Amino acid sequence: MTKKVSLTESVLQKNEFKRKFSLWELYRSFVFIPGAVSQLIGNSKSKLVDRYFIERLQLAVTEVNGCAACSYQHTQMALEQGMSNEEINSFLSGGSDFIKPEEAKAIMFAQHFADSRGFPKKTTYDSIREEYGKKEAHIILSACQVMIAGNMFGIPFSAFLSRFKGKQYKGSTLFYELSMLIIGVLCLPIAIIHGLLRGLVGLPNERFDKSMTI
Repeated sequence: MTKKVSLTESVLQKNEFKRKFSLWELYRSFVFIPGAVSQLIGNSKSKLVDRYFIERLQLAVTEVNGCAACSYQHTQMALEQGMSNEEINSFLSGGSDFIKPEEAKAIMFAQHFADSRGFPKKTTYDSIREEYGKKEAHIILSACQVMIAGNMFGIPFSAFLSRFKGKQYKGSTLFYELSMLIIGVLCLPIAIIHGLLRGLVGLPNERFDKSMTI
């Protein structure tokens, strides 16, 4: 039987950032949460996109960003949903052994979404719409938006927890960790209101890089 690892133990397995984000990026990701969560709540009722598929998408985003706390949380959720340790570890290490052929394009989009810091190519998203359908593509995008917002907050949280346990992340400072956590929490209500207002005036809950460069 696999020994259950605690959040602290999971965080302490890392000692450096895979990626760092700014306060502006964190705020901007929070703005898209209301619309994204609304899509996911709707999907939980309609079952348009399988919840296990959504979990795999979010694991793919987390793998790219390297959020230790998020990896721990989603590992527990995935285990509860019946995913094997091998499958979870494969997604969290960027492996492709457990990717289903019908989900491959969406998983690649999730990785691209994370790699582009939540600013994916419009052409890439269009290919997802063509492959899965308009409504399904919105749900796939929403799953990625929620996850990257969690990653952006979870990464400095992981670094702070590691520091608290005496293992400072390379290239991190207490100022960075606390500013992201404290200001992030303070900005969250404002960002949510911002996102709701965007929805009320009919602005799309998406943001793309429309350039044609690869």
